[in-house]
Amino acid sequence: MTLPSADTSDVIVVGGGAAGLSLAHRLLETRSATVTVIEPPDGPLRPAGRTWCYWHAGVDGLEEVVGASWDVVRVYGADGRPVAVEPAPFTYRMVRSTDFERLVHGHLARSEGGRVLRATAESVHSVDGGAEVRCRLPEGGTRTLHARHVFDSRPLTAMPPARTQLLQHFRGWFVRTETERFDPAVADLMDFRVPQPAHGLAFGYVLPLAPDRALVEYTEFSAGALTTEAYETALGHYCRDILRLGAFTVDDTEQGVIPMTDARFPRRAGAAVFRIGTAGGSTRPATGYTFAASQRQSGAIAAALRDGHGRVPAPYGRRTLAMDAILLRALDTGRINGPDFFTDLFRHVPAERLLRFLDGTTSIREEWGIGLRTPVRPMLLTAVELPFLPRRSRPVPRRGESNR
Repeated sequence: MTLPSADTSDVIVVGGGAAGLSLAHRLLETRSATVTVIEPPDGPLRPAGRTWCYWHAGVDGLEEVVGASWDVVRVYGADGRPVAVEPAPFTYRMVRSTDFERLVHGHLARSEGGRVLRATAESVHSVDGGAEVRCRLPEGGTRTLHARHVFDSRPLTAMPPARTQLLQHFRGWFVRTETERFDPAVADLMDFRVPQPAHGLAFGYVLPLAPDRALVEYTEFSAGALTTEAYETALGHYCRDILRLGAFTVDDTEQGVIPMTDARFPRRAGAAVFRIGTAGGSTRPATGYTFAASQRQSGAIAAALRDGHGRVPAPYGRRTLAMDAILLRALDTGRINGPDFFTDLFRHVPAERLLRFLDGTTSIREEWGIGLRTPVRPMLLTAVELPFLPRRSRPVPRRGESNR
């Protein structure tokens, strides 16, 4: 790579969230392009710190920023019975956004072909020979940057039409207990012992960081987000009455909301402008998982640019999206019971296969076998109905980023 000029580089990445930082990281690893990352300055457009979790087996280049990992994962059914599985060779890994940002910013600072610009991107569009981004600088004034390719991870201003749209919305507490209340070897992915909403489903989520520390979240899949007061009430009930933590303090909080939708997210916004992250369809519609798909897509983009191609691969295949559309509709109509559905998957499907299924990397034969473990009749009824349903536009959820 060669040093970019003040206003020109091979690639501009707009946004410094999980998707933008992941792409910059992979581009620097492959030395496939000079990179400028445009991040908003400190203020309301800059997201607060958050956690990202994902499945992986083996080495992936992120080991130094993995703050915790778990070899055993557990689900509690609504009946209170736990299902604990060991998904070897996979581990469940947690990355804090501040650590990931520090890693990628460090690589950019040390690279001759990388840099970070703190500015607000106001417009992005294709021009002859590439694309340009017009930015507003923190101190005032504007600046226009040019690149061969622009990858835009900013949230959409309007959601594409969809047949079904739920929201995954959550609030979490980083708690510290007075006594040792957590098993650091076991992560609770879904705890359905919490009260269920009239529409959708709810669960607790516990990631132990030490015997006396954990990230504890309350999550819903439903049509609308809650007030902060409602999340706090639900978290308090979960920590005190279900987990029975005893005395504890809250060191930090995080909150978010992301779409769970069968909308079609276009990956191209111009001849040389591409969307990545949730705006480009990287959020798995039926689970909300995003981070692993962003890693796969970022690696593929970096390899394509290194080899002289301009293709941006889809985060998920058509088969995966079709299955998710059926599941979302079945959940939304109440044809299936959400807590029972997810608990039964963990009870009856081999853990390693199930986790690959949740990431969208299983074969059609494996998916057929998993499908037979689901409520077949309501799923078939939904599959027959779905093609005849109209797609409608819906409001964009409040700014959020998946913690998966």
